[in-house]
Amino acid sequence: MKQEEINKLSDKDVQTNISNLSEKLMKTKLAHGVSPMENPIQIRGMRRTIARLKTELTKREAAATAKA
Repeated sequence: MKQEEINKLSDKDVQTNISNLSEKLMKTKLAHGVSPMENPIQIRGMRRTIARLKTELTKREAAATAKA
């Protein structure tokens, strides 16, 4: 997910995506531990997408606090 796509999401959608991707990441890591994945780079991509989402959420919270 690119930053442009993340910017277009609502706060609720961002939080939903964070929880969904976190759950998917845990399952993927577990599966990779049992039998190695063909493309383990996917784990890094998921981790980075979660970080992008969390950063965007923090930015929005800071902006909301600054306005208040």
